[in-house]
Amino acid sequence: MKRLSAALILLAVPFFASAERPNVILIVGDDVGYSDIASYGGEISTPNLDALASDGVRFSSFHVTASCSPTRSMLMTGVDNHLNGLGNMDITMPFEHKGKPGYDGVLNDHVVTIAEMLKDNGYHTYHVGKWHLGHTPEKRPFNRGFERTIALGDTGADNWEQRSYLPTYDKAHWYADGKEHQLPDDFYSSQYFVDKAIEFIDENRSDGKPFFTYIGFQAVHIPLQAPKIFVEKYHQKYMSGWSGIRKARLKRAINFGLIPADTQLAGMSTTLDWDALSTDDQAYYARRMAVYAGMLDAMDFHIGRLISHLKEIGEYNNTVFVFLSDNGPEPSDPLQVIPVAAWVKFNYSTNIDDLGAKGSYASIGPSWANAAASPGTYYKFFAGEGGVRVPLIVSGPGLVQPGKVEHSFAHIKDIVPTILELTGTPDHGGNFRGKSILPITGSSLLPVLRGQARRTHAEDKAIGYELAGNAALYKGDYKLLKNLPPLGDGEWHLYNIALDPSEFRDLRLEKPDLYRRMIIDYQEYAQAHGVLDMPAGYDYIKQVTLYSAKLILMRNWPYVFGFLAFIFIGFFYFRHRVKLRG
Repeated sequence: MKRLSAALILLAVPFFASAERPNVILIVGDDVGYSDIASYGGEISTPNLDALASDGVRFSSFHVTASCSPTRSMLMTGVDNHLNGLGNMDITMPFEHKGKPGYDGVLNDHVVTIAEMLKDNGYHTYHVGKWHLGHTPEKRPFNRGFERTIALGDTGADNWEQRSYLPTYDKAHWYADGKEHQLPDDFYSSQYFVDKAIEFIDENRSDGKPFFTYIGFQAVHIPLQAPKIFVEKYHQKYMSGWSGIRKARLKRAINFGLIPADTQLAGMSTTLDWDALSTDDQAYYARRMAVYAGMLDAMDFHIGRLISHLKEIGEYNNTVFVFLSDNGPEPSDPLQVIPVAAWVKFNYSTNIDDLGAKGSYASIGPSWANAAASPGTYYKFFAGEGGVRVPLIVSGPGLVQPGKVEHSFAHIKDIVPTILELTGTPDHGGNFRGKSILPITGSSLLPVLRGQARRTHAEDKAIGYELAGNAALYKGDYKLLKNLPPLGDGEWHLYNIALDPSEFRDLRLEKPDLYRRMIIDYQEYAQAHGVLDMPAGYDYIKQVTLYSAKLILMRNWPYVFGFLAFIFIGFFYFRHRVKLRG
């Protein structure tokens, strides 16, 4: 009976030659830039992801949000982040927005996750790695549809030890099956995640049920850390500087057919002049990027271990892989944020010889981030293509055109309906287990993957986006874009991102009617989704600094109070002594 049901499902879902419902492995790289992976133009060794790309489909115009948890909220639900609770992240959210509808900072209860739907359809559901959608008990993945979990509740954490990477957290919050979890002594994030994924998959192999496994890697989120064997491969790779790497990646992406041959690179004011740096500074920047490369290389290596294991147990040929990044590369340098810098210096080593090792701390900063996003402009936090256009690889047996590059626009909300369709899982339609919830608004990518459609989204369909005041609206090949000061000008611009992925040529004067229509479309989106205007003078760096300072003070108020009391008493003591002497 089970075989008959599976065969009937496959009549509606002709994605696989096999009569078995496919397993699904969803892999998210953290802060991975558009051209970091070799098959997207990068110089970093990623043979296992490249093999998946060769056997599958690479999307050249896949779009997410510019920050991690808003992207992950849509990845899990297929519902816009302003409706599912992640209208902004806590750390970048203005204090006056906190608690307003859609600005919970965690995944709300008006949505259900893909794991809940798949579990009801007979799938095993596993999660390992970063979650970042809430870490109170009811918000943890174990209570959002995953039956086995190893989950990091925070924005990030150390990759070698169980400790926080920011002073805003008292510790790294890890959970196993909903309960607090202690990491092993030999922990390294990418290795551990794959170890646990394999363990979970093997636990239930004998019952014949398919599995859905979601792996949220920490690579290449701050702090950049990787085993020396991977870092040393790139020891001299980056001594030529970021501009050469950005141009080389552009050339390779063109050769791969990912972007148009006449794409031009737009500059960024935050990119330093490499030749003006001292030799020591060049060496330090190059080493930081080498650690970044080594960390991505290590992630790919462990993905290869998972692939090998699936082949050994006979599950590889019935498994779909979906790989993506949650946003563009991270430009922040924590050592430039005053409340954080002293804490980092006290708790970690930033010496060049230690970078990558246990106890070290590194980031790449905005100049390398711009190179990692090549050919896009901007990076994480911003609505430019460098912040929101990322790799998407879908791979599995039975694809119509393995190795194909798909150029049509795709969106993060499309992943849930794609997985539902390929697994034969019904869309909940706004009602789940008798409860009214928000409907899924993404569209399945399967017609495009099968070669049955030219586009996933109609050319006249408007898809809005906003995060921390930086905003966009997509419509066919066009994109309306606004980035706030100090990096942006706060004005709307218009680009054809199919022909101009680096947003080099503003079309608002050439296409005034389209420009005005898309502004109206965005206003309608913002009103329908409860998008709040940013306070006057909002700057995300200032907001992060204020948020960090507030949490540090809250966590350490007895010490701060004691220090101020000591200063106060000392002042009056010495003042009194001076009066007595007078």
